[in-house]
Amino acid sequence: MKLEIAINDSSSEIELLEKNGSIVKLLVDGQEVELDAIMVERGVYSIIHDNKSYNVEITEGNSPKKYVVDTLYNTVDVEVIDAESRYQKNRKGANSGDDNDFISSPMPGKVVKVLVNEGDTVPAGTTVVIISAMKMESEYKVKQDRLIKEVRVKEGDTIDANQPLIIVE
Repeated sequence: MKLEIAINDSSSEIELLEKNGSIVKLLVDGQEVELDAIMVERGVYSIIHDNKSYNVEITEGNSPKKYVVDTLYNTVDVEVIDAESRYQKNRKGANSGDDNDFISSPMPGKVVKVLVNEGDTVPAGTTVVIISAMKMESEYKVKQDRLIKEVRVKEGDTIDANQPLIIVE
């Protein structure tokens, strides 16, 4: 399973390749990394990488999937960005809408209802499509007044993540 990990203002894609005892092989942004990692106590880890030893303390942050990672010299905020957290951000409006010239869903799902037609002019805040994903329905709205140029889906269609559903101008 691949995860995106946001560390302060940057992010990396991480995939667990293999775990054998304390030896962990990861793929980090396309490069294989091998670690010897042992949990010393709850939330405290001893990690050896490239013959260097690191002591790391991980504590829960102020919301789910956010953590504070402390080493001897640094403290960083870390967030696990997986499909569920992308979906939750979208439900709260963080990624939804029409920042681009199209409306899309960050999750694969099924089109429940299309509420606009090509040629419609819709005011800011108008729901244009409803998608069912992860047993929840999400409304996708335009953030500003928009002209609907093209509707690429119909009710009942199965969609992919980030697929353009409605093209706006």
